[in-house]
Amino acid sequence: MDTSELLKRVRRVEIKSRGLSDRIFSGQYHSAFKGRGMAFSENREYQPGDDVRAINWNVTARMGTPYLKVFEEERELTVFIIADISGSIDVGTKGATKRDRITELAAVLGFSALGNNDKVGAIIFSDRIERFIPPKKGKSHVLRIIRELLEITPEGKGTDIPGALDHFLSAMKKRTVAFMLSDFMGDGYEKLLKRAGKKHDFVALQIEDPIDLDMPNIGFLPLLDPETGEEDWFMTQSKKARAQYKAQELERKAVLDKVFSKSGVDHTVIRTDRDFVQPLMQLFDRRG
Repeated sequence: MDTSELLKRVRRVEIKSRGLSDRIFSGQYHSAFKGRGMAFSENREYQPGDDVRAINWNVTARMGTPYLKVFEEERELTVFIIADISGSIDVGTKGATKRDRITELAAVLGFSALGNNDKVGAIIFSDRIERFIPPKKGKSHVLRIIRELLEITPEGKGTDIPGALDHFLSAMKKRTVAFMLSDFMGDGYEKLLKRAGKKHDFVALQIEDPIDLDMPNIGFLPLLDPETGEEDWFMTQSKKARAQYKAQELERKAVLDKVFSKSGVDHTVIRTDRDFVQPLMQLFDRRG
């Protein structure tokens, strides 16, 4: 991709995502994710009905009249985006590809964080860590993350979710709001996900394409595993084969749901063939 085309794509993603974050998600984001605690704001005179437990006795003694300590929520957060760009993320049979959705979601989350003056960082991974972007503030930093997601050609094709989670947990010692954007094709990450859910405010956004559940009836279909390069033929005209395929995928989804639930991780599904605004708003509303 040449520089001019990349800049055009970055600009298109920016325009769409900034519009959504400004018009739709700003309030939901603010209420859905809590600050680090309560910070002292000021002392003010006691008023009838105030909680007497908040009286500042030192100031009261000095001023000769009751004064209260007033606290405000510390709003500044660190937001971390953990984005999967393995081979399976290039799949997209209707509408957008999974990678398109991941890029758009990362942009919306990044600009929502920007609107709250939060830092944003990212890990971009396949079967290895492709990029680690330390948290920073500012529009140019959010645009850098978008540019990396659009431009990067991953060295790996497989998916190493345990490796990505381990890297995140090692790098981020303080509590952060973290979003993992992936189709979660893989296993062996339950313990690390549980650790992430306990230590951080962790959210899983599962990216799903229609073909992940329903194989269309289009005759013999060559299926190339994007992560291993292995090719196999699928007889899609067979109702039995399609039913078996769907049953396996539904079972995988059910297992994933249990993994997220046991890990204490908030989770929602984002489809490539549907608008992501409603499921994201519903997720924010549940948390608000």
